[in-house]
Amino acid sequence: MAAPILIVGQGLAGTLLAWELEVAGLPFEIADAGHGVAASRVAAGIVNPVTGRRLVESWRVAELRPLARDAYGRIESRLGRKLWHEMRVRRRFADERERRVFHEKRARGELAPWAGLADDDGFWIEGAARVDLPVLLSAAREHWRASGRLCEAACDWTAEISRRELVIDCAGRGTAAFGFVPWERSRGEVLLVETTGLEPGVILNRRHWVCPLDERTALVGATHEPGCDSPETSAVGRARLEESAADLLARPFAVREQWAGVRVQLPDRRPAAGRHPAQPALGVLNGLGSKGVLLAPWLARQWVDHLRSGVGFDPTVDCRRFAS
Repeated sequence: MAAPILIVGQGLAGTLLAWELEVAGLPFEIADAGHGVAASRVAAGIVNPVTGRRLVESWRVAELRPLARDAYGRIESRLGRKLWHEMRVRRRFADERERRVFHEKRARGELAPWAGLADDDGFWIEGAARVDLPVLLSAAREHWRASGRLCEAACDWTAEISRRELVIDCAGRGTAAFGFVPWERSRGEVLLVETTGLEPGVILNRRHWVCPLDERTALVGATHEPGCDSPETSAVGRARLEESAADLLARPFAVREQWAGVRVQLPDRRPAAGRHPAQPALGVLNGLGSKGVLLAPWLARQWVDHLRSGVGFDPTVDCRRFAS
């Protein structure tokens, strides 16, 4: 007999939702044919409290970081795999304008408590982290494969809706049923590089970032090509990332891999969660953008609270904000 809830997609969103449902004792199954074009496949899993050219505090980071740390910690304990890595970011100023913005915002107290020591070249961002997404996704997949919850096939939406109480879209592509949501797609590319002298706890950042995985390997990313939904890598993307790697590392490096994935996000840069306004048997958790590791645990908890107690979704992320 089919479980009453089906999660479609076992990327970051689907994985965190499934874990929260499992902890809550709510029966579910997952349909996922693989991570071929998923953004989660190439994401570095970075939590960065201060981002962008305007040096703004990441949305709700003070509230959501402790929740995320707790969620990934519980998954670590269950899987027996290290997922959460505390980091610092060495943010180098891109130009004089960025240097001025930093000093103005710091003087007004807008970057507290995240901004640390500063000099003429840049400043330190404290409280960053990296979630090991490849380990999370592969270990969780094996966990649900072993328990019989995972169907490794594409979802037949019509058939599944007819035999489930709820089907939740976490596939990261935006289904036709949620066509009223103004999904935006962009291609992101990253490089895996090998070099020497990396500090595993320090992310380097100026326009792009270098995120160490250990003392010899790092991810370099990520490009952002709005409107491009091709998961193929490009020579242009590689050249841009190699230029940034040379700038940030200031030492020889070798490119070992190049990957691309398609992000789904929304014009207001907020995710989409909740039930379809006209088809309540359909749900969504999608559009996490570049801050998915920070947002996914919070959004998954909202789904659990909704299913157990009928609690409504935060209006800033409720998909119904786009319904006419």
